[in-house]
Parts: sequence; structure tokens; C-alpha cells
Amino acid sequence: MRRLRFTLALIGVFTAGAIGPAAAQKWPEKPITVIMGFPAGSGVDVIARLLQAPLEKDLGTQLVFDYKVGAGGNVASEVVAKARPDGYTILLGTSATHGVNAALYKKLPFDVEADFTPIVPLNDVSNVLTINPAVIDASTVADFIAKVKAAPAKYNFASTGNGTGTHLAFAQFVKMAGLDMVHVPYKGGPEALQAVVTGEVCCIMNQVQTVLGQWRAGKVRLLGVTTKQRVGAVQEVPTIDEAGLPGYESYIWFGLFGPKGLDGAITEKINLAVKNALDLPSIREKLVGLGNAPRYETVDQFRATVKADRAKWADVVKASGASID
Repeated sequence: MRRLRFTLALIGVFTAGAIGPAAAQKWPEKPITVIMGFPAGSGVDVIARLLQAPLEKDLGTQLVFDYKVGAGGNVASEVVAKARPDGYTILLGTSATHGVNAALYKKLPFDVEADFTPIVPLNDVSNVLTINPAVIDASTVADFIAKVKAAPAKYNFASTGNGTGTHLAFAQFVKMAGLDMVHVPYKGGPEALQAVVTGEVCCIMNQVQTVLGQWRAGKVRLLGVTTKQRVGAVQEVPTIDEAGLPGYESYIWFGLFGPKGLDGAITEKINLAVKNALDLPSIREKLVGLGNAPRYETVDQFRATVKADRAKWADVVKASGASID
């Protein structure tokens, strides 16, 4: 019996060692799978592709993107929450997956705090109030508010899905401005923006980087960005706060997460690799050109950000009345 117990103890030691300090020193020895909760071509995907080359060079291995789309990013989150904490499966999450969804969904198959290891943020993302002037010919945020107020329930706004950042940003705007508008959710960003372009709906608050092409082609008009500061890629577009709705602010971030129990040494390696990538002038220039603000934080700082955002978004979700069973 003693020999059996000793043998089992040794098995436990070797098993723990497989993801312990020794393994962390050798990590990575194979490609790292990045689980993506949003489709190819989405804002999340664009940022992942932009950072892919410098991260692969720094980490010395390949990044493989695996798209697990569905339930506002929850499908992807569940995969990582249940993954082995060896550093070979990480999540590219957002303030939606780790802030909004905890308040939006009545039941989740994981705990957004206990089941993940925050690693590092990547960027802050501003949305922009985007309209089809053929549907509502407004030239400023104040003008838009006045015209919507003059025709209650006439205008529909699009979102990339019920409870997504685009929905909540607009719901917050509607509430603060005292508007009566109809929410029309679509299954993703391309579909929602196309609905604005074709005039199916009047407007959307979508990520700056996703509307640049249509804006430059003259198919949509940008009235105001959702952050408190103007965005470099569309510097001429004022903030909503300064252009007609004082006090308004809404933005999201993207960031990397591992499963709970991820070794601290691996976490720090990924964190440092992202810092190095974001410090590259070429990367910063491209991020800003897409309407993003590069964002780096230490592991502890990012953990605090995630916690604070859960509280913030819980209030926004409650005020919007959004809920998903």
C-alpha cells in the first residue's frame, strides 16, 4: 500500500511538472492556438492578424487562429475556460466577453473571473456614430438627436447582436439623449454595416476600423466617436461628448486570456511579447490608422481593469434592459 501511494505521489509530481516551472522555462515548444470568438474580418481578427508576425518572432513559434464564433464570444470563452493551462490555448477576448456578458447572460458555463488568467490588453477601440444620410440627413450629433426626437419610433439602429458593444453603446446614447428608436440586431459586423449602407436602418455605432472603407467611399457619414478623445484615423470627426451629448463615453478593449492556473512565467512571457509588439512604431502607426489606441498594462493592472469593467458594464446592461437567457 505504501509503495502504491508513493507511486501515485510521483505521478502527481510529474503531472504537475508538465505545466510547472520546468515546462514554463521551455515554453513554447509547439504552436500556440488563439481561440477567436468573432469571425474572420471582424475587428478582433484584424488586430490579431496585425500583431501575429511580431508575436511569432518574439515567442519563437507559430500562432494558429481557431474561430469558435457564437453567443457573443461565449463559445470561445468556454473552450479556453476548460483548456489545459499549459500556455498553448489562449483566448483573444474583449470587454464584452469579460465585462458585458457576465451581466447580460443569466447563465454562463464558466466564471468570467475564476476560470481565466488575464494576460495583457492589446488596444482600446472607439465606436463611431455612423449614419446613412439618405435615410436621416443629419450633419452633427445635435442635429441627429433633434431629427430623431421629431419622429419618435421612426428610425431603426443596427447592432452586431443583442447585448454586444455596438448595441450597448447605442442604447446608452438613446437613454442619455432621451430618444425613441428601434433596435435591429444582426449576426455580425459586416451584415449590420451593410444594412446601414443599403438604407435598411438609419445608423449604427460600429468600430472605427470597420467603417473606414464605406466612409471613404462616401456611402456613410460619421457624426461622432464614442471616446472622450478624438480618434487619429478620423481626426476631423468630433467626439459625441463635444458634438451634442455632453458626458457620453463608451469604448471597448481587446485582450488575451489564458485558462485559470496558467503558469506565471508563461503569462509574463506573453505579456512582454505583446509589450514589445506594441512598442514597434510600425505597429502603433497601423493601430492608430485603424482607429485604435494601443494599450499595454502589466498582468496585475490588466486584472484590475477587467474587474472594474465588469462593474461598469453591469450598470450599462441594467440600464439598457438587455438580457439573454
